[in-house]
Amino acid sequence: MTAQTPLTMFRPTLGGGKPLLKVAGWPADWHLKMTDDLDARRALLEKRLAEKKIQAIEDAPRSNGSDRAGMAQAVKLSSEFIAGVVVGAGLGWGIDQVAGTKPFGMIVLLLLGFCAGVLNVLRTVGSVPKASIDDK
Repeated sequence: MTAQTPLTMFRPTLGGGKPLLKVAGWPADWHLKMTDDLDARRALLEKRLAEKKIQAIEDAPRSNGSDRAGMAQAVKLSSEFIAGVVVGAGLGWGIDQVAGTKPFGMIVLLLLGFCAGVLNVLRTVGSVPKASIDDK
């Protein structure tokens, strides 16, 4: 009698040797190909992983530099928005210090800076036409 290992003791099969468990991507007779030899199983796994890695590299989309262009656009838009808010807050703080109207100048100009930042972003994206002196 042969030595019983967990693999030989547990072979989920129906009458004619058909497996109960179907593993996605594995051949239908996977349970028959599994051997007690650990080195053979490891070599088989390494071979399959190498094939999958090669397939994944071949299927990966090629980058044409558009990722960097998108990142540059995002940095530009965010810096324009933040600049509007910071300038509005700075002017409001300055007016509050000079005029003595502690919270009101900062609140009003911070909101105006926020609106200016949103308008700059919309102009850069192209949703709002750029202002022109000749427009009447």
